[in-house]
Amino acid sequence: MAFICDNIGVDNEGVLTFAGQNTVRLAEKYGTPLMLLDECKIREKCRIYVEAFRKYFPEGSFPLYASKANSFKQIYRIMTETCMGIDVVSGGEIYTAAQAGFDLKKAYFHSNNKTDDEIGFAMDHGVGYFVADHKSELIEIQKQAESRGIFQNVLLRLTPGIDPHTYEEVVTGMIDSKFGTAIETGQADEIVEFALTLKNVRLKGFHCHVGSQVFAEDVFERAAVVMLGFCASMSRKFGYEAQELDLGGGFGVPYTINDSTLDIEEKIKSISETVYRTCEEEGIKPPVIHMEPGRSIVADAGMTLYTVGSVKHITGYRNYVSVDGGMTDNPRYALYKSRYTCYIANRMNEVKDMKCSLVGRCCESGDIVQPDIMLPGNTVKGDIAAVCTTGAYNYSMASNYNRVCRPAIVMLRDGDSYVAVRRETYEDICACDI
Repeated sequence: MAFICDNIGVDNEGVLTFAGQNTVRLAEKYGTPLMLLDECKIREKCRIYVEAFRKYFPEGSFPLYASKANSFKQIYRIMTETCMGIDVVSGGEIYTAAQAGFDLKKAYFHSNNKTDDEIGFAMDHGVGYFVADHKSELIEIQKQAESRGIFQNVLLRLTPGIDPHTYEEVVTGMIDSKFGTAIETGQADEIVEFALTLKNVRLKGFHCHVGSQVFAEDVFERAAVVMLGFCASMSRKFGYEAQELDLGGGFGVPYTINDSTLDIEEKIKSISETVYRTCEEEGIKPPVIHMEPGRSIVADAGMTLYTVGSVKHITGYRNYVSVDGGMTDNPRYALYKSRYTCYIANRMNEVKDMKCSLVGRCCESGDIVQPDIMLPGNTVKGDIAAVCTTGAYNYSMASNYNRVCRPAIVMLRDGDSYVAVRRETYEDICACDI
């Protein structure tokens, strides 16, 4: 049996394993719905990125974990231990990283609409870099940095006009985008000129992000050419030399057996070759390079377990397998029609002869985990359903819709397991109510 990731298997009892551990036993021990994260896989991916950056990019380059993929205290402890930087997009992510003891000098603060309070909060917590989206944000950064008597490092987020050929909902680098300032319109030149006039803003360089779940072979290389060309233009026009260039994230990962895969080190090598070649052609010094992997670090480190509650057969129409979670812990099908690989963990050696939809418990017709998949026809109440590749954008998008409690996150490491995020309780749901 072929699996989409090497941390998935089947044991001698015919039970699905994840990170070498029996998933049914984990469900019995911790309850369901349950989010599992393979800590060793996360650390392996971080190591690949860190070593590749040191090997192929200019000195001082390092990758930034994209917090929005999955943010909780233990993930930031892992990022500290693996020498990763982080990007953050809210005061909540900053606070979580700070609570975990992460050195926020290696944090880059994104968002197209940082509030004034968040800007001050970030400065007071020593966030190293702001990735500024527009002129009014720069004005506020200058104002608050001056009032604190500090100099704030800033990158400008620009849109390079690159089509990454991915889901429309996760495209971010086109000219018509809520993110960044467009190069093609000439507005990027204007914001650079303005930033250079601000006394308490240290303009360190530029940032771009083309989109998410990107497999197209040359997307990042094309973005690098555009961005480095812009760096050269700013050098000629304003005498400004960009010290850093952040090319964003977005490396795709396989969710089904038919999806493509990317060799992370080879892709970074290819991007680095483009960086050095373009810098030579443009006559500029290669800047420090950052990228922001999120999904490609945690996605296939994740698996979600559910308990089947009912199996419904509608003669002549469809079969439904309902579970005790759903769009409250995995809204991605509702948002993007995202595909997943699903199993009945305790029936791995049985024939998948029932076409069905795996659906959630919410009072919502759109609460579908995955439609039209094949599962064993003898699936019954009490079986354990498993959904693979749920480490990214599942828990971070989880909600309390229908006042459903969010699941626990259990980390798996070297044959052991521990709770990293406890399961929510009804008391937690009412904690903010007056």
